[in-house]
Amino acid sequence: MVETLVRESTNQTLFAEVLDPINRADPYPLYARLRETPISRQSDGTYVVSTFKEIRGLLYDPRVSSDNLPKPQHAKTGNPIKDFITNKIKDWIIENHRPLIFRDPPDHDFLRRLIVGQFGPERVHSMHGQISAIVEDLIGKMQGRNEIDLVGDFSYPLPVTVICELLGVPREDEQKFQGWASTLAGVLDPDQLTSEEDLLKVIADYDAITDYLGALIRAKRKRPTDDLLSGLATYRDKKLGRMGKYDLIATAVLLLVAGHETTVNLITNGMLTLLRHRPYLERLRQDPGLAPRLVEELLRYEPPVHFRTRKTLGAIDIAGTMIPEGAPLVLLFASGSRDPNRFANPDRFDPDRVDNQHFGFGGGVHYCIGAPLARIEAEAALVALAKRLIDPSLVVDPPPYRRGASLRGPEHLAIKIAGITA
Repeated sequence: MVETLVRESTNQTLFAEVLDPINRADPYPLYARLRETPISRQSDGTYVVSTFKEIRGLLYDPRVSSDNLPKPQHAKTGNPIKDFITNKIKDWIIENHRPLIFRDPPDHDFLRRLIVGQFGPERVHSMHGQISAIVEDLIGKMQGRNEIDLVGDFSYPLPVTVICELLGVPREDEQKFQGWASTLAGVLDPDQLTSEEDLLKVIADYDAITDYLGALIRAKRKRPTDDLLSGLATYRDKKLGRMGKYDLIATAVLLLVAGHETTVNLITNGMLTLLRHRPYLERLRQDPGLAPRLVEELLRYEPPVHFRTRKTLGAIDIAGTMIPEGAPLVLLFASGSRDPNRFANPDRFDPDRVDNQHFGFGGGVHYCIGAPLARIEAEAALVALAKRLIDPSLVVDPPPYRRGASLRGPEHLAIKIAGITA
């Protein structure tokens, strides 16, 4: 009895341990303990879903909502016009024109159709040549060095350059929105939305990035080019019409922030994993055709996105637990992708694995819209690094990690090298 009580008490705080930075390097033992109870109610009332079957079921359940951010509220300025008129209007706009990932059908479906119309396979595959050129340029800049920081030298500038090229955002402006993107990525972590200071910082940075992108969109509408932002700004669907101003700005913010955060982690986690499993690094060097399967296994084994939060719109009876209406949910994707009831030897990195349907890009109606581009970037990056870095090895293992538990990845990855091949 005592042992049972201790186990229940511990289970109720396991997700807080997942959020604790001290466990960032290896959260997987915590996930294994969470899977002992597929639906685990935490001490703060959050329900954590950690097993493959239950996560998949809830991803397709219309009683689960993605519209779960707190109401926006600007900081008081002391200026009555700003405090009671201007900023109240801004709060209303933010709340009613969230980015796609925080919207439910039918709004979500309407926006997604307009985005996919411009961000389709043809545009993504047209980026192959540019991505390869950026990869080779970044690796070329490592010539003459015996140690690199993969994040600063490669994993960060690659997807940022690609998303700027894709959207038509001036690369020289990147310094302006680097900090804004980092702040906004934090809204996926529930512990970064608890303090008033954090919430006000999110609103302030959202104002800044929307002002920047709003001006850029106005310019695109006047003088459109062949980039994605011009396409979204000028496209008019015969049935759906044109995307509204505020939804377009929110979409641009989403694409820009996602371009900064997720692929950076996919590439860095990928190289870290290959340096811990060197036979596969050598196989990739000898056989670039391994890359698609290897990236899929990385998305399962060491994904860039570990969880997403939701809320329930009605009571849900699942796996013997009744989740009440209005409850906060955590869908723990990285745990589901290591569920032994779904994957054989789930803690083994195995690019030869078959039937590898993971949650690396989420699932359901919110399946990652940028997944094809992320796959192309990761494959090109890892093949080039495997072929051109001579005798690479980790300087520190585990490396230091970034703050976020949802978008999880190293802050730096120091790699010692003997040189760069021509």
